[in-house]
Amino acid sequence: MAYEDLSREIIADVGGKDNVISVVHCTTRLRFKLKDMKKANDDKLKATDGVISVVKSGGQYQVVIGNNVADVYDTLVKVGGFSGGGSVPDDYEDTSNMSLADKFIDLISGIFNPILGPMCAAGMIKGFNAMFLAFGWEAQNSGTYIILNAIGDSLFYFLPVILGISAAKKFGMNGYLGATIGAALCYPSIVAMASSKTTLFTVFKGTILQAPIHMTFLGIPVISMNYTSSVIPIILSIWFASKVQKLAKKIIPDVVKTFLVPFMVLLITIPVTFIVIGPVATWLGNAIAAAVSGVYNFSPVIAGILMGAFWQVFVIFGVHWGFVAVMMTNIAALGYDPILGLSLAASFAQTGVVLAIIFQTKDEKTRSIAIPAFVSGIFGVTEPAIYGVTLERKKPFILSCIASAIGAGIIGFFQVKVFQMAGMGIFSIPDAIGKNGFDTGVYGLILAMVIATILGFAFQMLFGKNSVDAPITEQAALATATNAGTDDAATNNSASSANVKPEVSYNKEEKLVAPLNGQVVPLSEVKDEVFSSGSMGKGVAIEPQEGKVCSPLDGEVVMVFPTGHAIGLKSTSGAEVMIHIGMDTVELDGKGFTTLVKKGQSIKKGESLIKFDLEAIKKAGFETTTPVIVTNSNSYHEVNAVANGTITIGDPLLDLK
Repeated sequence: MAYEDLSREIIADVGGKDNVISVVHCTTRLRFKLKDMKKANDDKLKATDGVISVVKSGGQYQVVIGNNVADVYDTLVKVGGFSGGGSVPDDYEDTSNMSLADKFIDLISGIFNPILGPMCAAGMIKGFNAMFLAFGWEAQNSGTYIILNAIGDSLFYFLPVILGISAAKKFGMNGYLGATIGAALCYPSIVAMASSKTTLFTVFKGTILQAPIHMTFLGIPVISMNYTSSVIPIILSIWFASKVQKLAKKIIPDVVKTFLVPFMVLLITIPVTFIVIGPVATWLGNAIAAAVSGVYNFSPVIAGILMGAFWQVFVIFGVHWGFVAVMMTNIAALGYDPILGLSLAASFAQTGVVLAIIFQTKDEKTRSIAIPAFVSGIFGVTEPAIYGVTLERKKPFILSCIASAIGAGIIGFFQVKVFQMAGMGIFSIPDAIGKNGFDTGVYGLILAMVIATILGFAFQMLFGKNSVDAPITEQAALATATNAGTDDAATNNSASSANVKPEVSYNKEEKLVAPLNGQVVPLSEVKDEVFSSGSMGKGVAIEPQEGKVCSPLDGEVVMVFPTGHAIGLKSTSGAEVMIHIGMDTVELDGKGFTTLVKKGQSIKKGESLIKFDLEAIKKAGFETTTPVIVTNSNSYHEVNAVANGTITIGDPLLDLK
C-alpha cells in the first residue's frame, strides 16, 4: 500500500486521531501514546500490509514498521494532521494503569528517541576517528583528527544541552528553556571551576560525599561538578523546571507571562541545580555505575550470558531503554561502559538464524522477508528478523537467544568495554576502541560477533528446520485472513503474517457457486499482486455486471468489513472464503456499498450479502474486478475453477477437493 493508505489504516486502527496523545518514531517503530489502548485494534493492525507487529510496552502502543519507518512517520504526520512535529497537544495524561517501570521506560525512551539518530552518527564518527588513530592513519595533533573528533565528540560533550531540549519537550516545556539550562551546566567557567585548585572549605568531611567548595551562590556552598556528557542531572533539572514553570504560569499575570515565566524558571532552576540537583544526581549516577560495575565484576561471563540470553526479550518489550540510560551514566562516571557491550552479540545470533532460514525455507514469501531482515540485522536492526521471521516460529527465536548468550559470554570473558554510543551491528566495533586502540577487547568483540553468527546459523540448521515452514492452527489462519481484508487488497501479505499457513488436515470436498453475475477472470490477471500471486489463496475473479454479491456457500459470516468492500465467509464444511469487491475500493470509505448481513449470521447459497453501486465505483476511477478467494487453500488438495466466460449467480464456480 502507498504510505498514505497505510497511514490512514494505522490512525484508524489505533482508535482515530482523537485517541492519539502523541506519536514519535525510533529506528523501526511508530511509538504512540494513546488515551485508551482498548480502542486500538491489535489484530487488524498486525494484519496490515506494511506493519510487522504491534507491541504494548512502557505505556506506549508501538507499531513495528521496519526500516522505512521514517518515511511512514512523515506521511502519517501529514495524513493525521498532527501538530508539533508529529505530536498532538499533550493535554491528556492517563498514568493510572502504568507501573513505575512503565513510567521509567516511557520517560527514557521519550527523551532519548529524538536524539538516537544523531547520537549514533556522532558516535560512529568518534569511533572511526579512534580507529584511524590506532592504525596510525592520523596524528593526534593533526587538523583532520581534531575536526573529526569535534564532530564526533560535540554531541556527547554538550549532551546536557541536547537532552535539555528533548527532556523539555517530554515534560511540556519550551525546548529553548531546556537548552539554556543544559548550556549553563556546560558553561566554560563552571566546567573550569570543577578542577580549580582554590578551595574555600570542604563539606561532608570524613564521608564518601566529601567535596571541596570552590565557590558560593549568595553565601550558599556550591559543590562543583563536571556536568559535560552527564545524563541524570539535566533530566532531573528539567523535571524540576517544569514544576517551576507550572507554578509561575499560575501566579504571573497573562500580560507579562511571555518573558516573566522563563525569567522565573531560569532564575530558580539553574541555582537549585548547581546547589542541590546536580550534586545529588551525580552521586546517584556514580552509585548506579558502581552497583552495575559491581555485578559485572562479580562475573563478567555470567553477566554476559544473562544479558545475551534475554536482550532480545528486552527489545520486544522496549525495556532495553533502561540499559541505554545506565550506559550513558557509566560513560559519564567511568569514561566507559561494560554493560551494553554485552548485548552486541544478539543481533549477530539473530542474523545467523535468519540466514539459515533463508536456506531452509521453501516458501518464497518467507525468503522475501528473511533476506532484508538478514541485511538489516548485520547493521544491528533486529526487529524485522524478530517480528517477521523468528518470533512467530518460536524455536528459531529461542535458538538465537542461546547463541546470543554464548556470544555475550565471550564478550564478558574478554571484558569488552564501549567508550561511546555509535552505530549498531558491525558499526558498533569502533565503540570498543579506546585509548589503547585495537586491544584484546576489540578483538574479543569481533570474535564474539563471528561466533554468535556461526552458532545461530548452526543451531537453526541442526535443530530448527522443522519450524521454518511449520503450519499454525486453522483458527489462526482464518483470523489472519479475515483481518487482512480490512486493509484492502487483502493484506495477509504483511511481514508479520506472510509465513502463516493453514494446518495440513484436509477438509471435505465442496463446491462453491458464483456470488456475482459477470465475466470470469483468471486470478493471475487481477491487477493486484497480492491476489494475482496467489499469496492470499487460490480462486478466481469476476468482472461484475451487476452490483450484487450473494453467498457462494452454506455457512456463516465470519467478518463484515465496515467499509462494505469485502466480506469473509466460512462454509459448514470448513471452506474459508473472502470476496473482495474491486481494487483499492477501501478508499471509498463505504460510499456506494450496503451490507445486508452481519458477523456471525448463518447464510445459505444465493442469499444476498452486499449491494454496491457498480457505476459509481467505476466513475470514481476504481477497478471493479472482484476476487473470490479460498483463504485456506492449503486445506485442500486442489482448488479448481470450473467456470469461464459469462457466469450468473448460483452457477458452479470452484471445485474444492
